[in-house]
Amino acid sequence: MTNPIATAMPRRAVALGIGALWMAALLPQAARADVAADPAAVAPIERLNAGLLAVMKAGTQTPFDRRFATLAPAIDGAFDLDAVLAASVGLKWQSMPENQRSVLRDAFRRYTISSYLANFDSYSGQSFRVSPSVRSVGKGEVVVSSTLNRADGSTLKLDYVMRNGPAGWRVVDVLLDGSISRVAVQRSDFRYLLKNGGVPALTESLTHKVASLSGGMQTS
Repeated sequence: MTNPIATAMPRRAVALGIGALWMAALLPQAARADVAADPAAVAPIERLNAGLLAVMKAGTQTPFDRRFATLAPAIDGAFDLDAVLAASVGLKWQSMPENQRSVLRDAFRRYTISSYLANFDSYSGQSFRVSPSVRSVGKGEVVVSSTLNRADGSTLKLDYVMRNGPAGWRVVDVLLDGSISRVAVQRSDFRYLLKNGGVPALTESLTHKVASLSGGMQTS
């Protein structure tokens, strides 16, 4: 049984087709300030962690589509996927026709959920802890820190950059060990695909990745 967390970023990098991760200088030290956590900002991460534990305990013996259905509400409730996708696409998002945005949104949502399932696919006593404080990083954004505690005593830190909007606090980026930005990694890959094949190429790439991660199972 493999540890789904220890290899999380390498597997994501393979799924994205990127040979090297971008180290992002995202949060200037001078702008950071620890403040008491708003329960409304922490709640989506608590629900996400609960969803991840549920699919980890279900394991790969449970069909992928069933685990997808279990985790999807937690991902939808925790992430502002439109904001993550827009930041990953860059300036082209603003000029993209709505019909292309719609198709890309659906493919990106399936990819995001599927990539989490591929990386959190077994359970061996892990637990999550969410920090009681958050870091304010300006522009109305905060960072909620979540730590995965493994049975062997090692840990992995996942920082969630949160923004408060009409739907409440939602994740707009994920930082592995406080520095590796998922959005930055995706932006590199997306830029290449959009430059060389436009939205159809990016949509097709995400669709192929979902098929690979899910073993060809249908997701919804």
